[in-house]
Amino acid sequence: MPFSVSRRVVLTSTAMMAASLITGSAATAADAVVAPPAPYGPLPSARQLKWHELEFYGFCHFTVNTFTDKEWGYGDEPESAFNPTDFNADQIAATAESAGMKGLILTCKHHDGFCLWPSKYTEHCVKNSTWQAGNGDVVRDLSAACRKHGLKFGVYLSPWDRNSKLYGMPEYVTYYRNQLRELLSNYGDISEVWFDGANGGDGYYGGAREKRHIDNHVYYDWPNTWSIIRQMMPNAVLFSDAGPDVRWVGNENGMAGDPCWATLDMNKPNRVPGGTAVGNTSGERPGTAWVPAECDVSIRPGWFYHPSENDKVKTPAQLLNLYFQSVGHGAALNLNIPPDRRGQIHEPDVKSLAEFGRLLRETFATDLAHGAKVTASNVRGNSKSFSAEHLIDGDRQTYWATDDEIKTPEVVVDFGKPTTFNIVRLREFLPLGQRAEAFALDQWKAGKWEQFADGTSIGNCRLVRTAPVLTDKLRLRITKSPVCPAIAELAVFSEAPGAK
Repeated sequence: MPFSVSRRVVLTSTAMMAASLITGSAATAADAVVAPPAPYGPLPSARQLKWHELEFYGFCHFTVNTFTDKEWGYGDEPESAFNPTDFNADQIAATAESAGMKGLILTCKHHDGFCLWPSKYTEHCVKNSTWQAGNGDVVRDLSAACRKHGLKFGVYLSPWDRNSKLYGMPEYVTYYRNQLRELLSNYGDISEVWFDGANGGDGYYGGAREKRHIDNHVYYDWPNTWSIIRQMMPNAVLFSDAGPDVRWVGNENGMAGDPCWATLDMNKPNRVPGGTAVGNTSGERPGTAWVPAECDVSIRPGWFYHPSENDKVKTPAQLLNLYFQSVGHGAALNLNIPPDRRGQIHEPDVKSLAEFGRLLRETFATDLAHGAKVTASNVRGNSKSFSAEHLIDGDRQTYWATDDEIKTPEVVVDFGKPTTFNIVRLREFLPLGQRAEAFALDQWKAGKWEQFADGTSIGNCRLVRTAPVLTDKLRLRITKSPVCPAIAELAVFSEAPGAK
């Protein structure tokens, strides 16, 4: 297809500066007259953009349930029940790092109400356990281990508390916020605050042993509770069923929908704070807010460690499949790795995670498109600032864009020799919104183009995994888009041995 030459748009000096900033690179004098595309739809915040870069991190479910062999504690468990025999935060963080995780989120307080730090607002915490003679602090040790291993650290603080006598009363909200402030004040930078959707039911409640129900839309006064985090930890993203920063994907299988849009329509009645978001698996387009999906799943059938599940740990191949169906659909993968009764990740889990990490590293180590010749059917204003070469430069802050009226362009990657691959990774330039709605991939075969894959949403990361393709040229076609596309990456990989 012949390449089009488009007119240049003359900008004011202010617009020129904006163009330079939004492309992520300084424009040359010749290129400074070309405006970047106008943003489209809801846009991510700075904190959300940082979160998108993580893509894969871990959950760490650990509390009295680990020792009572339960999934949900009732709230009447004695503090002495929590007694890891050889707690090793460094081993937990090192295991996460070996798997390729970028962070860990700790269940600092689950529904049973037991706190893994010495809270001054309750006696139901580690200060009254026999572990380390009451001087231990799991939150302190794991947050420090995460920093040592270059991992982000997040906190899970269950809104439901089956131990507290205050739960269901107005006073509990003050209690809950006080504990939130403790976690945000004493343990360094917090990357994510995770709010569970389980709220109310039967419990111990200080000895009352009864059912208590609340309206989770209003009881916690979420806007004011969230404001505490915004003030104390402004870079932390907030997770709940419907956001406000990150949404639940709608299942605990670790799989995002296809498509999986990063936006939701927050004007729907159930999108009030604390409400459950319908359609989380695929998101909604068009939407009113950027609320991308997180896929939570456990490496075991349960969320907490149970000895009976030692032979039920997910295999490296199963974990890799989950990665392609979560991260590969534009969401994030939050994989639970529960410590055992020693306070360490159990051996079968460690082995599976290490091999999974190897598969990830070796699969994505070499971009076969790097150094290839890239040509596009259209480049915005014929400007180098938006050239197709940005697709293979390894920089998320640069991108290929077309003129406004060109909404279904194509780009060809010429490897210069027959090349075998089975993974194509696409990324959009998120500061301009999620723009493309459909794409197709073709290989040059027997003197003509032959389609071998297609898809819908791209967003932060789209991984197309196919049977091996042998070709010397690859073509990407944007087949549907309401506006001109802005694509940050087209990378090509061959899956590591042992991945199947």
